Amino acid sequence: MKTIHSRDNPTVRRLHALAGSARERRKYGQTLLDGAHLLAAARQARWPLKELVVSDHGLAQAEIVKLLDDAADAPILHLPDRLFAYVSPVDSPSGVLAVIDLPAPPPVKPLRDTVVLLDGVQDTGNLGTILRTAAAAGVGDVLLTRGCAQAWSPRVLRAGMGAHFVLRVHEAVDVGARLAGFCGPRIATALTAGARSLYEVDLTGPVAWLFGAEGQGLSPEVAALASLTVTIPMQGMIESLNVGAAAAVCLFEQLRQQRCR
Repeated sequence: MKTIHSRDNPTVRRLHALAGSARERRKYGQTLLDGAHLLAAARQARWPLKELVVSDHGLAQAEIVKLLDDAADAPILHLPDRLFAYVSPVDSPSGVLAVIDLPAPPPVKPLRDTVVLLDGVQDTGNLGTILRTAAAAGVGDVLLTRGCAQAWSPRVLRAGMGAHFVLRVHEAVDVGARLAGFCGPRIATALTAGARSLYEVDLTGPVAWLFGAEGQGLSPEVAALASLTVTIPMQGMIESLNVGAAAAVCLFEQLRQQRCR
């Protein structure tokens, strides 16, 4: 285990860059995993860890020490708590980080099963939550337009809690080309005239779900691809949900229908 004490160390500068810059992540072809739970999920998925970084606080936690022992094939770097906070991608440092290589884009194949398309979702927490929800609902492919946050950023990875390792995440997609020939309905959620209740729609087959950005919704180009618009029935004064909650309701209503047929 190597200990570093200086911010001027090249490795520390690289870690700091990976934590805060999408451009630097693309430059190095790497990103950061934050927290013992996410590192354990990567290990379970047999995802290679390039480096491990631990703080004094982390070394005092039995869960993290065990994780370091189990991942002994990766080099381990020790940083004092203050320096670890400098390279941490989150405001409350967890005590352990891992460096991984950014994956190659998934192969482009015809979409035959349910798919989630996200248009301009920039909030990292919402994006990671939707990826986690999609994985939990059995979705295999998630498509992201160019306006979305970087899927493999540390904050999205943390919110996804391991979903990235079981999904095929396609970034900067040509939406029209990817959905051309899709055999099922392309469904958007919106409060528009003519929208049907989510609970009245047959969701037992493959669906392409179209979810838009927080506040703005779908862009006109993506909205035009929808073959059906649905609403989520709500009570009281509430008219809408954020995109993460709406995606969860839709995907698990589909899963419920498929299991009950």
